[in-house]
Amino acid sequence: MPNAHEPKEARPWTKHYDPQVKTRLEYRTGPIFKDLDQAAKDHPRRLAVVFQNWKITYKRLHTLAETLAANLRTLGVRPGDRISIMLPNLPQTIIAYFAALKCGAVTVMTNPLYMEKELTHQLNDAGCDTMIVLDLLWPKIKALRNKLPIRKYILTSIADCLTFPLNRLYAFKMKRGKQVPDIPFDGEKILTWKPLLKGNARLSVPPENADETALLQYTGGTTGISKGVVLTHANLKANVRQCQTLFHDVGESQESFLCVLPFFHIYGLTVCLNLAAAVGGTMIPVPRYVPTDLLKIIHEKKPTVFPGAPAIYASLLSQKNLAKHDLSSLRYCVSGSAPCPIEILTRFKETTGAEIIEGYGLTEASPVTHFNPLHGVKKVGSIGLPLPDTDCRIVDVELGTVSLPAGKEGELVIKGPQVTSGYWNQPNETASTLRNGWLYTGDVALMDEQGYFFIKDRKKDMILCAGFNVYPREIDEVLFEHPKVLEAVAVGVPHATRGEIIKAYIVPRPGEELTKSEIIGFCRQKLAVYKIPKEVEFREQLPKTLVGKVLRRALRAEEEQKLKGE
Repeated sequence: MPNAHEPKEARPWTKHYDPQVKTRLEYRTGPIFKDLDQAAKDHPRRLAVVFQNWKITYKRLHTLAETLAANLRTLGVRPGDRISIMLPNLPQTIIAYFAALKCGAVTVMTNPLYMEKELTHQLNDAGCDTMIVLDLLWPKIKALRNKLPIRKYILTSIADCLTFPLNRLYAFKMKRGKQVPDIPFDGEKILTWKPLLKGNARLSVPPENADETALLQYTGGTTGISKGVVLTHANLKANVRQCQTLFHDVGESQESFLCVLPFFHIYGLTVCLNLAAAVGGTMIPVPRYVPTDLLKIIHEKKPTVFPGAPAIYASLLSQKNLAKHDLSSLRYCVSGSAPCPIEILTRFKETTGAEIIEGYGLTEASPVTHFNPLHGVKKVGSIGLPLPDTDCRIVDVELGTVSLPAGKEGELVIKGPQVTSGYWNQPNETASTLRNGWLYTGDVALMDEQGYFFIKDRKKDMILCAGFNVYPREIDEVLFEHPKVLEAVAVGVPHATRGEIIKAYIVPRPGEELTKSEIIGFCRQKLAVYKIPKEVEFREQLPKTLVGKVLRRALRAEEEQKLKGE
């Protein structure tokens, strides 16, 4: 990459790190699950997971992971095989993740909210052979079995991670509510969870090298088709080490991580699970976000680290019973996935005493690349400073070949040990996104003289909705399937707490009448909940270019103008 406009000094941001943060790091060799091994060795009696009335030490977590790994091998799972883990945040998710890695498999974290189109694409694209899934999701999977490559299914229940009397009470409620799906456990293709945690066999197979794939993390694309980001053991370990360095005093005493961010999202997987294991912290999984329940969990379980998203923090502040809960245990609150409004940052600190620290990342970087200092200068609107061993440049948007000086807007490009080697079976997408070792983020940003970065816009059309990446092309395609729709386009419009919400602009077919509820009901059958448009506007025509391409940005600009007018 030409360096006509290099900064006055290399990595100017390092001068603004906290004094304890090193500019160059040493990385432990070996697989990502070595952090679990080390925690079990150093802190065998320390609580690893606390879920309602169920607790488990690091020694026990280690044993269960290696027992399940051995049983997976007995079932035919071999190194390099892909295992889909379709679970909410439960203890089983943590056990299954480490077990899959320990038997040499590649994990594919699958969103439980996915519908048919999303599931069939991801699982077939990854070539998943085995799936570990929640029993309540079985009806959805059962209907797709003839379209999936899965050879064996392992089903678990929420009751599997509860102890008496909650497990009996849960089972009773499920039966009484007739929510228990009819599952024919045949012992060959469909198995239950608990027997696979038994036996004397143990298995932990280190990869031949740290550049072997550990995770296929699916993310959207400009084409609307999700791509599997290849993340190696080395990528994941590097990002955990970088985060651990930023949180320089995390781990000096026992930390408790509030795991409300989903493990199936790379942000939650890295910051809530992998980082927690690396520092021997206690994980508190939260399978479903309910504001009142989360306040109660913080009050009772006393977590110290709270990775979240702006929408979560905003909704907690809006709870009427907030003052009745003790949130003083919180030491670190981390915000990512969308810009956090300054009023939320201010009110949260005033209310709880804990400061929300913002960062930035993307799936292709495992995901964290930038973070504000814990104790140093934080600039309003900034995503902070690049992590140690992370190089960043601002380049021209058109070709991406000329480095721009401080203060000039351009595309943010990144290089570092946490950056992916490419997309699964997508050489063209890989070549477009990764050039000469640099990751082209698609985000328009600028860097100031001190090395603080500011995101200004997105080169891509991605919508950041409640912390999830949503690609409008996918929604467009679903809208076009409706028989009464002539033209349609989905746009992300600004929202005070959710970052953005999805709005659909629709031109009905001549002579047809459409309603908002009809469109939303149609989308609900085909899209995950967070991808369903919140607003629908009907028009006679949509703005287009001379060649007939819908001007999505023009519609977004209209919405931004409306907000300014208000």
